[in-house]
Amino acid sequence: MDPRKLILAGFERALPYIKTPDGKPMPDWIFMKLQEPERLLEGRIVIPIDDGTNATFLYYRSQHNTWCGPAKGGIRYHPDVNQEEVIFLSMGMTAKTAVIGLPFGGGKGGIAPRYNNLTPERTTFLRDYFPKKMSALVSERLTREYTEKIAPIIGPEKDIPAPDVYTNAQVMAWIMDEYSKIVGYTCPAVVTGKPIVLGGSLGRHEATARGTFFVTMAALNHLGIDDEDHSVVVQGYGNAGCIAAKLFYDAGFKIIGISDSKGGIYNLKGLNPHKVELHKIKSGSVINYPDSDLIDNEELLELRCSILLPAALENVITKDNAPRIKAKIIAEPANGPTTIEADDILYERGIFRIPDILANAGGVTVSYFEWVQNMERLDWTEDEVNARLKNKLVNAFNRVLTESVANKVSMGVAAYIHAGKRLTAAGMLRG
Repeated sequence: MDPRKLILAGFERALPYIKTPDGKPMPDWIFMKLQEPERLLEGRIVIPIDDGTNATFLYYRSQHNTWCGPAKGGIRYHPDVNQEEVIFLSMGMTAKTAVIGLPFGGGKGGIAPRYNNLTPERTTFLRDYFPKKMSALVSERLTREYTEKIAPIIGPEKDIPAPDVYTNAQVMAWIMDEYSKIVGYTCPAVVTGKPIVLGGSLGRHEATARGTFFVTMAALNHLGIDDEDHSVVVQGYGNAGCIAAKLFYDAGFKIIGISDSKGGIYNLKGLNPHKVELHKIKSGSVINYPDSDLIDNEELLELRCSILLPAALENVITKDNAPRIKAKIIAEPANGPTTIEADDILYERGIFRIPDILANAGGVTVSYFEWVQNMERLDWTEDEVNARLKNKLVNAFNRVLTESVANKVSMGVAAYIHAGKRLTAAGMLRG
């Protein structure tokens, strides 16, 4: 399914259960407004690049919904970024901020090379070059140009960007600096995910995985699962998957399977994710880790375990493999790993799925904490940030769980019910 349609389908499944504050069905105009972004800015940037030539880049910033507050969402640098992807991602952020109850709406931005009218050789070069082989000098030049273009529509009370695919704290520092020059004063709250010395928040790097850990622990408590080994399988060993594996391992869970894009490993006696991380840094993959057996990603998803963490790509759990999933709980650090058909199958089979817009919302939640600290000139300790994160995520989990039990639907449907109710109330009150 087209990713944009996937978000709309989430709301459509929830529509029969979404009521206005006075108990009436969601008005048609609310759902109609959720189908398109409020504002979409796009354009082109032409800059000299490292080979001495000039290149054209297309840039985007989508502000999907701001009923509950300023738009919030990352900026990604990727050769395949396009208008539809940015719109879909901003819609996902609207759902995510609503389900957690943050005073934000959904936004997203991105940059990609323009390939029209280029030779095949030039197209191949740009796809390979951007952004992985781009020098820091060119990356800074592109980032500052992009900031100048989107400056009229961003700001601490308008739209607050953050890192995403192939952007990082350094890119956020350049955006903050360029925006500060434009407005005439230092403005750290214009972005989140910044370096700590420029107003970034402690705990931000681990926030997505830590949020997944907190909601999974809440699910274990709700379900009363008391397995002897609490086995965990992690599909995808990037930032979120790796940190999540270490958090569960350090809490006494047994990590029996880990995979990345090149393949997977498993050991029913357990793997040490800290050592697996070192092995991946050294060799480039988790495969061939000592004292483990090879397994492909499809087989890994179907291992018998207490907790399955899909932390890689979209649509990895489908109607085809959902009947063979043997996990008791699925918690999703990745965006969109489970299709709608698969969610129905998992629910019917009694597998408790914590959907992505709840399970991976730790990142945007700590981004909110960073924004608050910047706006109020505060400086919270990492312990304070983690305690606040746990409170926010567990409270959101309990609200979604209440909708799930009351309406006898999966947590996937319930998350959109809860988000939809909040958006409906905000939209109607604003008129």
